[in-house]
Amino acid sequence: RISRQESHDYFQSRPRGSRIGAWVSQQSSVLPSRDALEARVQAATERFAEGDVPLPEHWGGYRVVPVHIEFWQGRESRLHDRIRYRRTNTTGTNWTRERLSP
Repeated sequence: RISRQESHDYFQSRPRGSRIGAWVSQQSSVLPSRDALEARVQAATERFAEGDVPLPEHWGGYRVVPVHIEFWQGRESRLHDRIRYRRTNTTGTNWTRERLSP
């Protein structure tokens, strides 16, 4: 997980509407209606009308550092194209490209 400061800095770089959305969205939960979501947006817009939209406690991010990435493209007869990029140093600046057997 990234630091609270990094989360804050990124959050502040987002458009105001996206910051409001972070306060009102209970991501992936079932909504009773679109109107219910719109009502939450309206309430949050009024709540933060006088100033900045602060970073919610529940909001943050993760830094993903891949070791390898594979691209797969399906082809007929199971002769798929598979290309893997594998990190060859700890900083992630050097990558090796490899073709894998299908």
